[in-house]
Amino acid sequence: MNFRITRLAGLTALAFIIMLVPSLALAQEGELQVVDEVIAQVNDDVITLSQLKREMKERIDALKQDGRMTEQQATEEVAKHRDDLIATLINEQLLLQKGKELEMSQKVEDEVNRRMVDVMKEQGFKTIVEMERAMRESGIDPVATRATMRAEIMKQAVLQEEVDSKLYFSPTMGELHTYFDAHKDKFKKAETITLSEIYLSLAGKNEADVKALAEKLVAQLRAGGDFKALAVANSEREQAGERTALKTQGQVGVFEIPNLREDVAGAIKKVPSGGISEPLRTNDGYQIFRVDARTAGSDASVFAENQVREAMTTEKAPKAREDYLQKLRNESYISVSEKYREGVAAVLKLKPEAIVTSTGASEAKPAKKGKGKFLKIFPKP
Repeated sequence: MNFRITRLAGLTALAFIIMLVPSLALAQEGELQVVDEVIAQVNDDVITLSQLKREMKERIDALKQDGRMTEQQATEEVAKHRDDLIATLINEQLLLQKGKELEMSQKVEDEVNRRMVDVMKEQGFKTIVEMERAMRESGIDPVATRATMRAEIMKQAVLQEEVDSKLYFSPTMGELHTYFDAHKDKFKKAETITLSEIYLSLAGKNEADVKALAEKLVAQLRAGGDFKALAVANSEREQAGERTALKTQGQVGVFEIPNLREDVAGAIKKVPSGGISEPLRTNDGYQIFRVDARTAGSDASVFAENQVREAMTTEKAPKAREDYLQKLRNESYISVSEKYREGVAAVLKLKPEAIVTSTGASEAKPAKKGKGKFLKIFPKP
């Protein structure tokens, strides 16, 4: 059976599996040999070398995919950012721990289940069991996929509750108007566009055949073909197990140009009203767009409270999120292996005087929160 869940297939490459202790394997003459090592301790949890290697491999694969780098070039490029990856894993672990402390686990689990059910319906499976069976047949581990989704949702939930929502609601009306007056260009009415699409899935198909069909449909449409009829006959976008074009005839909706995905905006940038785009290759298929209508924007700025709050939040969120992560680091026990200590300390912005070198394994015990930050060094083997 060809696996149909194209949205989930990429998630497995991001699987985040926490290993609490180093693994042991028997050497040839009964000697115990460590096959994994702890590279950092974050409060009561650890980050292992195998986790780091997985993260590095994912980034190497990503750099290779666009064809700009060879295996060696991609490997060398990712190696330059090894310390940043370790710091990222530490920050992620802190967010996961905070989520549990805030008792978000059940809400996150409910959201994971909801998203899995949505994908199940979109891809035409009748039950979760059927979908997970198809995943396993395609070499995708449903447990690992859920773990990845769980971690990503938890991290974002913590940042949204602890940072973004506070930024959004904190400005007074006076502050909102002051910001609006200083940034009126941000609040002009944007150009809008009405789109229809024909979507051709790559799942279980030869890409050359799908691309050829997309080009054939574009030629037919530009020669006067009936878009709605061709969408009904060919478009494979599904929702709740049914092809959406049977009801919508390919109509998608109205969008503000600045809010479009970058690749979509590029594909329709020079397409006039009534025109047909070139086929757009996406992660899971090809899209053909018809520009049904364009509505010009306006130079007049209009104050809308929610839009101003969103703009202020978007502007302040990057620094506020980093400040929040720094606060979590300040309140936590972080112990990094000596091999990685210096580079990771710089990325995490830990002051030299806060770095304490361990003289023995017995010293590596988590400090109580609120007692300052530590970057301890595991003793050399």
